[in-house]
Amino acid sequence: MKKNTKKIPKITVAVLYGGRSAEHEVSLNSAKNIIGSFDKEKYNVLPVKISKKGEFSLDFVSKADVVFPVLHGPYGEDGSMQGFLKILGLPFVGASVLGSALGMDKEIAKRVLRDKGLPVGKFEIIKKGQDVNFKEIKKSLGLPMFVKPANMGSSVGISKVKNEKEFISAIKESFLYDKKIIIEEETKGREIECAVLGNENPTASILGEIIPLKDFYSYEAKYTDQNGARLEIPAKLSESKAKEIQDLAIKVFETLDCSGLARVDFFLQKNGKVLVNEINTLPGFTDISMYPKLWEYGGLPIAELLDILITLAIDNFNKINDLKVSV
Repeated sequence: MKKNTKKIPKITVAVLYGGRSAEHEVSLNSAKNIIGSFDKEKYNVLPVKISKKGEFSLDFVSKADVVFPVLHGPYGEDGSMQGFLKILGLPFVGASVLGSALGMDKEIAKRVLRDKGLPVGKFEIIKKGQDVNFKEIKKSLGLPMFVKPANMGSSVGISKVKNEKEFISAIKESFLYDKKIIIEEETKGREIECAVLGNENPTASILGEIIPLKDFYSYEAKYTDQNGARLEIPAKLSESKAKEIQDLAIKVFETLDCSGLARVDFFLQKNGKVLVNEINTLPGFTDISMYPKLWEYGGLPIAELLDILITLAIDNFNKINDLKVSV
């Protein structure tokens, strides 16, 4: 009997990267790692670089079977690119429009999680043009506090504030990146991260811990300062506490209408209480990023992880397009 030597057609994946966000350089590094990790026997990879002005070629639209938007921050992780790809009728990796938008906006995400009864820290919101009263915010949140753009990741524009002078400077810095900023109380405790993978029945990874070696886990500590922080995988936790955090990560993922992938970050306080810090619906994929490292430690190398993400994207697309629309 002759063996079936018919080759399975390769899947063409368009990898979108770069973009208008302040996280442009992080995206370049994530994309480089992803593009180099795809199994070339299974995939044709189309790199699509988006300039800092938002310029890119649409040639991929007629060629791609699926899109991996490796875009961090606004104009890529906030639902805008997801809406564009949805209109084009292309399957894509990650959350759809709503999940992406919810995950990107720290204020709205925290309000939705709080409404669901999930634990989040205290925060205040300031919009551009609004009067700012340092004494009132200090009374509400105490010192030190953290000032952040509401729609940004990778610790871009974040400042730790210990007095009024630093507060004024931090407000100006954050407004360079967003028209709305979030001010959070300092939560003392361990920084624990969990990777989530799946659509309807997501799975949580083992947990990792960020151990900052400087004042806090800044942009530099994440990407440029090798002495800025240490990653500990797995995090040293009891089995019951690890399970509690993994279950909470899945609840966050589902509450914020996510799909495909996300990384959920937590604070574990000395009294054992766990607080949700934030979710990243398109987490970093650099060679030192926590998301792929957590799965790799658990026995899922990045090439296999990418296989699963592509399958999840196509499955999600097919389910959505099976829905009947009445006219």
